[in-house]
Amino acid sequence: MSRLSFNQITSGHASLAEAVNACVKHGVEWIAPWRHKLSAKPAEDARLIREAGLKISSLCRGGMFPAATAAERSERIDDNRRAIEEAATLGAPVLVLVCGPAPDRDLDGARRMVEDGIAILAPIARSAGVQLGIEPLHPMFAASRSVVVTLEQSLKMAEPFGPEVGVVIDAYHVWWDPNLYSLIERARGRIAGFHVSDWIPLLADPLMSRGMMGDGSIELRRIRAAVDSAGYTGPIEVEIFNESLWRKPAEDTVRLCAARFEERVL
Repeated sequence: MSRLSFNQITSGHASLAEAVNACVKHGVEWIAPWRHKLSAKPAEDARLIREAGLKISSLCRGGMFPAATAAERSERIDDNRRAIEEAATLGAPVLVLVCGPAPDRDLDGARRMVEDGIAILAPIARSAGVQLGIEPLHPMFAASRSVVVTLEQSLKMAEPFGPEVGVVIDAYHVWWDPNLYSLIERARGRIAGFHVSDWIPLLADPLMSRGMMGDGSIELRRIRAAVDSAGYTGPIEVEIFNESLWRKPAEDTVRLCAARFEERVL
């Protein structure tokens, strides 16, 4: 259980303080904040987390590189620079990148923008002591959230760089891939994070229908074992977008996450 990290989005309506307090109450040692939940003073957020005795597994999120104009692309690079600064201030070792959709149906062009953006940010991240974690999303999100939709694509984008660029393996997004286990092994030394939730058949809303571990179709324990075998020993984030969970008090959600993590992931 020492590897369990509570990704703040799993209690989407809770404040950072509420999520921190819930983790402390239920013995969860790690938390993964989201940028939109931070205050205007990340140093104070860092102090809140540190004084509670918690560690930070990652900061969500950077990315969203593709844009229709050069000016918009520049603004997004600037936002990613700020995200790296925030991660460094918090002491977050990883900035998770959700890479963004194509603005004009040009998937290849959008992927080049992602590659160009990462190339600009990599030396900045290296200097700040922050690892960029490229997270592939399920292909159903290609039109709305990310043109990077397989672990293989993420690895190809990360491999030209040093350890300052890695990949984030989210079971919800990659569980379906017939090459998953060989790709996890290929990711050895590049795994910046591992996220768990579950896939519920007949999704009402692709974004907001993630299930609690054990409620869906993913072989979570097998994927976790493969990630471990590839050398990743870091925290495992429970990241669940689900409005029914968001309506619960943070303490109830953290307690359920801890129980299911032990039952279905370890």
